Amino acid sequence: MDISHKKPSYPIGAALRQYLRDFDREAPLPVTYADLARYSNSFALFDRLGHDTLWQTVYYEPHQLLEISHGLTEVYALLKTAGDLSFTEHLIADRIDYCRFGNSNPFRVRIVNQLNDNYDYFYVKRADASRLYGLELEHLLSPNSMNYFVAGDTLIEEHIPGIPGDDFIRLRLQQPHLNQVRIAKEFVKFNERCFARLLGDMRAYNYVIDVTPDFEDEQYRVRAIDFDQQSYEGRRSMYLPQFFKDNRPVVDLCMELLTPETQRQYQTEERTLMARRARSERYRLKALLDLMRRDELAPPAKIQQLSRELNHFHRTTHFERCRSMGDLVRLNLKLMLLR
Repeated sequence: MDISHKKPSYPIGAALRQYLRDFDREAPLPVTYADLARYSNSFALFDRLGHDTLWQTVYYEPHQLLEISHGLTEVYALLKTAGDLSFTEHLIADRIDYCRFGNSNPFRVRIVNQLNDNYDYFYVKRADASRLYGLELEHLLSPNSMNYFVAGDTLIEEHIPGIPGDDFIRLRLQQPHLNQVRIAKEFVKFNERCFARLLGDMRAYNYVIDVTPDFEDEQYRVRAIDFDQQSYEGRRSMYLPQFFKDNRPVVDLCMELLTPETQRQYQTEERTLMARRARSERYRLKALLDLMRRDELAPPAKIQQLSRELNHFHRTTHFERCRSMGDLVRLNLKLMLLR
């Protein structure tokens, strides 16, 4: 299954920008996406095995570099210490990478602590309404807190740690020490979360596996890292990670290790947790969905197609009254979480 066309960017309207301001998601920036886009040269970035990562390391003219590096350490301080600059003297932005692949064409910034050589990353992207709705829904309805903020047309996102899904499937899925039942369980729950809030395009490179050692074993969590395809596609299957071919090895594992009854148990567990989060954040979630219902996030043809397919899946006709992707998300959440 493939994405038919590259999704267009949808602008941030005044109402959504006010929402972001109300919930401390907006902040002035010393460096913007446009500033980083003025690089003078770039070179392909390869991984430790010599494989092309599809990222380009970019370079700037000497008079730009000092100003950009200083500004990026201030951005990092906004993310990590609420703008306290007293910790930035020993920080440096030692590498900036650019990716032409994907909708947001992100810059990835590596920040290094010069006292101990420890490093961290964050991302600078073009702001897009779809992605912002996706980030907010993830923050409100998933077990994961999302740390990001916007300024104008620039989006700053904290790095989400974990093993990329495609690397995990290729290199670790069959390792003897891996608890395959727990991986299967988490994929079922991840699949349920994506469908309930209509997050699409969860191919293996758009999520990571967060591995946490436990006192007897390991715990796993599947985390989405790409939110560009929030409520855009017209096909229901686009919102179910199980239908992407590069996820097939994990789907086979689920079918092999989990009975249908066990899968239903894990789906119910995840819906119950989402429902609890929705209740605890009901005012903020309502404000977000009210905005989303009024925003244009997909062409009418895709809205109509998804409406028909969700009607068929839920065995109802209620989706016929939906006029926007926000309407579809709201009703789908209501039907999924109130079961």
